[in-house]
Amino acid sequence: MAANCDVCAKGPSFGNNISHSHRRTSRRWNPNIQRVRAVVNGTPKRLNPCTGSELREDP
Repeated sequence: MAANCDVCAKGPSFGNNISHSHRRTSRRWNPNIQRVRAVVNGTPKRLNPCTGSELREDP
């Protein structure tokens, strides 16, 4: 599954890990994707929003 938000289209960011000796290795920061059932236009759907989106499920 791709690490992309269905609501805001946020995707992974890329950068480097930097060790104490300053060696650099590639890494990526993924958005916090949570699978949610939501009602869209009267029908329930499964969406993959990030937690920064305003789509939250009621407890």
